[in-house]
Amino acid sequence: MTTPAPTPFGTRLRAAMDARGPLCVGIDPHASLLADWGLGDDVAGLERFTRTVVDALAERVAVLKPQSAFFERFGSRGIAVLERAVADARAAGALVLMDAKRGDIGSTMAAYASAYLDPAGPLFSDAVTVSPYLGFGSLRPALDAARAAGAGVFVLALTSNPEGTEVQHAVRPDGSTVAATVLKSLKAENAAEAAEGRLGSYGAVVGATLGRAPEEACVDLTIDGPLLAPGIGAQGATPADLPAVFGPAIKNVVPSVSRGVLRHGPDAASLVAAASRMAEEVRAVAE
Repeated sequence: MTTPAPTPFGTRLRAAMDARGPLCVGIDPHASLLADWGLGDDVAGLERFTRTVVDALAERVAVLKPQSAFFERFGSRGIAVLERAVADARAAGALVLMDAKRGDIGSTMAAYASAYLDPAGPLFSDAVTVSPYLGFGSLRPALDAARAAGAGVFVLALTSNPEGTEVQHAVRPDGSTVAATVLKSLKAENAAEAAEGRLGSYGAVVGATLGRAPEEACVDLTIDGPLLAPGIGAQGATPADLPAVFGPAIKNVVPSVSRGVLRHGPDAASLVAAASRMAEEVRAVAE
């Protein structure tokens, strides 16, 4: 008996955004946030923080995005907390985007893909962030693994940090910017799903703080896939900024907020209220 192909990530993401609103909440247990919550900067504090966020939001928001680095710094016990968070969030219906920003070549990239995109693995996530700056082709193991598993990838394209422009706005010999090349490559990866009228599974990371930067970088954001938009809240952007940055692609934007919601903890009801307010603000500007 043939095993049915998994539902592609883009299709599942569109359904989650329609049902729960287009919002991604980061799980970023900074030492300062742990302190603000009255928790220790240790594994016990990490576990309490993470469990509180997952319990409060995993049944309500479309996407939860744990930042792997904040778990890795505690070694194997921190990774164990991350593994449980991924499993619990997915069981509650949230899509999990692992913010790992991995990028390498050959067998190393394949190993990263196996870590996050193999359904049999303890860190299997619905999608993962990756870096294309060893060449877009270096991402092929992750792209292929995602396609096989019905998962997704989000590729760094126009990031919210000011230092990113020195690479992303660099002009290639053909006159296109590096960012434009990444976005064009993603559109090609999404072509098959787009031809069927579905949201593609291969997304880009484009900062909500960029203002007119996409236009200045001569890029087309209509990649037929999702656009993860970090920078809302603590980095200064607001949902009202999204139309100016994304234009006609705004329907595919997944705004990402971390501290703007997390600072309302540790009270679960306050976390829920903050996430709900942000989701409504985003929904209003996207309509």
